[in-house]
Amino acid sequence: MHERPVAIVGGGPVGLLLALFLDRHGIASVVFNRESDSRWHPKGSTHNSRTMEHYRRLGIAEAVRALGLPPDHPRDVAYFTRLADWELARLTMGSECERMQAARTAEDADQVPEPLLRANQMYVEQYLLAHARTRPNIDLRFGWCVSRFEQDDAGVTLDAHVTDGTAPGESWRAAYLVGCDGGQSFVRRALGIRYLGPSGASDGFLSGRMISSHVRMPALHRELLKGRESWMYNVMAPGSRMLLISLDGADEFLLMSKADDEDGLPDDATVIRRIREGVGRPVEVDVLAHAPWQGGVALVAERYSDGRVFLCGDAIHLFSPTGGFGMNTGIDDAANLAWKLAGAVQGWGGTALLASYEAERRPIALRNTAAARRLTQRVGEVQVPAEVEAAGAQGDAARARMGEALQAFRAQFEAIGVELGARYDGSTIVWPDGDAPDDDPLTYRPSSVPGGRLPHLWLTGADGVRRSVFDLLGAGFTLLRVRTTAEPSAPDDGTAWLVEAAHARAIPLSIVEIVSDAAPVLYERRLVLVRPDQHVAWRGDFVPRHAGELLDRVAGRAAGSADVGHPAGAAHGFNTEVQLRSDHE
Repeated sequence: MHERPVAIVGGGPVGLLLALFLDRHGIASVVFNRESDSRWHPKGSTHNSRTMEHYRRLGIAEAVRALGLPPDHPRDVAYFTRLADWELARLTMGSECERMQAARTAEDADQVPEPLLRANQMYVEQYLLAHARTRPNIDLRFGWCVSRFEQDDAGVTLDAHVTDGTAPGESWRAAYLVGCDGGQSFVRRALGIRYLGPSGASDGFLSGRMISSHVRMPALHRELLKGRESWMYNVMAPGSRMLLISLDGADEFLLMSKADDEDGLPDDATVIRRIREGVGRPVEVDVLAHAPWQGGVALVAERYSDGRVFLCGDAIHLFSPTGGFGMNTGIDDAANLAWKLAGAVQGWGGTALLASYEAERRPIALRNTAAARRLTQRVGEVQVPAEVEAAGAQGDAARARMGEALQAFRAQFEAIGVELGARYDGSTIVWPDGDAPDDDPLTYRPSSVPGGRLPHLWLTGADGVRRSVFDLLGAGFTLLRVRTTAEPSAPDDGTAWLVEAAHARAIPLSIVEIVSDAAPVLYERRLVLVRPDQHVAWRGDFVPRHAGELLDRVAGRAAGSADVGHPAGAAHGFNTEVQLRSDHE
């Protein structure tokens, strides 16, 4: 019988990120994945700003940014009648170099330290798997299938076998099991948990049964579109709709097209003919692979857990790909769940901690799936006038009208409110204080009101290096002590009470001094307690004398458990002090 604190079924991006988050908290895990390697077929290409912040927290953001498109390749979204003919509209999104330069030179209170990245998931999954192999806390069982599991009050027992039958099966024991095994999740189905919501309309582009084709077209960037390169190409001609995404900036592309029927995959000749119709002239096309998927869905599981078994990622929500919210929501799930599993395994988390996972994340899934479906419906409603390909004044007027209408689709690619605005207001492990800002999918309103993401701040240390406030946060809870450059030292704010109460409970706590003229306006209070997932748990000007009650709430502990200790408490790194000053000094 092999043992690990956490067993993960599914080694896609969400399962691997969950293992890496657990590793950061010092928790060992085992990951089972049916396929022997990461799946080499194009999927989503959007790693939004929040996901990039998670990568940054794990120290891998820079490596991930090196994947996929070259740094100087435009991330534009372009619309054409046909690729060899008229360009209808272009949403200018800048290159990776331009975005990162803007982030590096932004004002102190700029909220996007990690701009959205376009890198196809197949490249990133391959990197995440290679990186996970370097982490001693992660045991990878790729090419292994979990055939059954059974839980009791103390843990979960599961059986696994090699999918090719070349080795004997194994039995494992874990304190917790997490199903990150996708839309057809074995774990979810074994628990009898259903999806709820719209399963996808069959009419409209990007709805119903769709086909993703991995193709190679050497002439597209080299000849036809040289000087007009983009990340995404939309073909919008009468009787011809096509979406093409550049994978490597050279000759590899992902084609999304409507399926001709409800069964089977298209033959290569059909795909080649469809591409040539969209291009508007014969081009050389090499078809590498196909995969079906369902557009227009907005499905969320009725429950996120059962006892010691939890679900994460596509196992609890299925999205329309419009907006690129699916994988990113799953990674945010993993960030929320990981620290709560760590609290349960290490003994400092109470019973309400893991119970808060569904309460906090399910409303976000409902919000994000609905936003993606609305965007998909808007795409499907676009009418292409017959005269859009006509020469002369009539055609020019039709193309101008359509181009103007397409500019409104920028929100599909810049939904920063969806990316950064997830809030856990009303959570039992958040100490309420103040009114939360309105939820707007297009606008992120930074706020230190507990429940939301910690507002971002750039800080420059005595060494002259500019750092993100996120780089200073500990793996556990972090208390920010905020003061202006005019204040020589922090006042007696009761921090010692919080440190003492945390030590008694073995709750990991770091103390970070923030000296900045921008911080008091941004954070509104002198003290901000930040959770391990970078959301605000509490704020105030003084630590309350009942600091233990505060920590009991944010750690999900029952009232009256203040005297519970933990022998490993000293190992969790209390009183880490970092002092930075802003550029205004």
